[in-house]
Amino acid sequence: MYEQLIDKNKKLALIGLGYVGLPIALEFAKKISVIGFDVNAKRVEMMRNNIDPSQELEAAAFEGCDIEFTTDLEVLKQANFFIVAVPTPVDESNVPDLMPIKRASETIGKVIKKGDYVVFESTVYPGCTEEDCVPIIEKLSGLKSIIDFKVGYSPERINPGDKEHTLAKIIKVVSGCDAESLEEVAKVYELVVTAGVHRASSIMVAEAAKIIENTQRDLNIALMNELSIIFDKMGINTFEVLEAAGTKWNFLKFQPGLVGGHCIGVDPYYLTHKAGQLGYHSRVILAGRVINDGMAAYIAKKILLHIIQSISNVKDAKVLVMGATFKENVSDIRNSKVSDVVKELQSYSLNVDVIDPYADSSETMHEYGFGLVTDVASNYDAVIVAVPHNSYKLLEESYFEGITKPTAIIADLKGIYRGKISSRQYWSL
Repeated sequence: MYEQLIDKNKKLALIGLGYVGLPIALEFAKKISVIGFDVNAKRVEMMRNNIDPSQELEAAAFEGCDIEFTTDLEVLKQANFFIVAVPTPVDESNVPDLMPIKRASETIGKVIKKGDYVVFESTVYPGCTEEDCVPIIEKLSGLKSIIDFKVGYSPERINPGDKEHTLAKIIKVVSGCDAESLEEVAKVYELVVTAGVHRASSIMVAEAAKIIENTQRDLNIALMNELSIIFDKMGINTFEVLEAAGTKWNFLKFQPGLVGGHCIGVDPYYLTHKAGQLGYHSRVILAGRVINDGMAAYIAKKILLHIIQSISNVKDAKVLVMGATFKENVSDIRNSKVSDVVKELQSYSLNVDVIDPYADSSETMHEYGFGLVTDVASNYDAVIVAVPHNSYKLLEESYFEGITKPTAIIADLKGIYRGKISSRQYWSL
């Protein structure tokens, strides 16, 4: 398979061209022939015009690439090595939603041929690839895994907005359904990953490795959030505590904050869901999730208490939320916990304006029910700096004086203005 891909006698297909799939597809397309497949025709048309719908890549990233973007299954049938990079979200009850990956498996089942390879990159619980996805492919294709086609798993490590830790520079974990497939999958990824690959002993090991990466981060941030609640009651600044503790060589430098996005706030639920199926109720992991998911309500309550003490009629209060994306310097709003803060504030009948230099107002309205304002007022009772975009870090105290009442509170969730706000009440996590 590897040699035929190199010689361009066979093609690689990337199924799912979001913030993970598109960069992978373009990187491979610099070396071999690639088919980029997505069910969203509008997004496909944008990519045909060298536009990244996720706004992560510049037009130059498409140049010199041997790639055909399509929604057509007939075109997809031309491929022999399939990589799946579709979303794996959770539903409103935090139960894994496998529908996107199951539909991708159905798509592969309709086009796969003897001798083909399928590699999943989507984050799943250990066992999902072989227990949930492969049977779908086998049923629709009439082929048998290992005998007729090979399967692998290589967890994505794309970090939105990160221009340093790109695909080529991060060690790639790879796995296969047998020794032959492991080596073939490894060689294919070594084409584009200059940092090298790590060969996992099984698909389940690779799946587990991915899911604990973000579970570990989630738990560490949960600890910081719980500490920030405790330290706030003591009247000491959490970031000052962390700065002091960080002088020790082995102290892990995590910070408190809202935990959203596609990975850290989602992946732990896949692991605890699988554990539940096996009869084990997770304690530590779910405890971390409870803390992190509860931070929006904690922040909103903090703002409400200040407003109650500052003005006579709470319903007249105005709050500005700065930042709507799930992290700094990206346009992606999916699973942004800022929306939870906004909803909590609105539940107290507070008037809330939201601004963000990266987010799209129509998208926030569609996804969360609120739009973004373009004109900032001059009489806010509270400002919440929820996302530390680079442009926000340049703001001086005079900016906040110009948009708030003298009695206002500046809630600086990530502590970027620590020591810089004195004319207004200042608070951070």
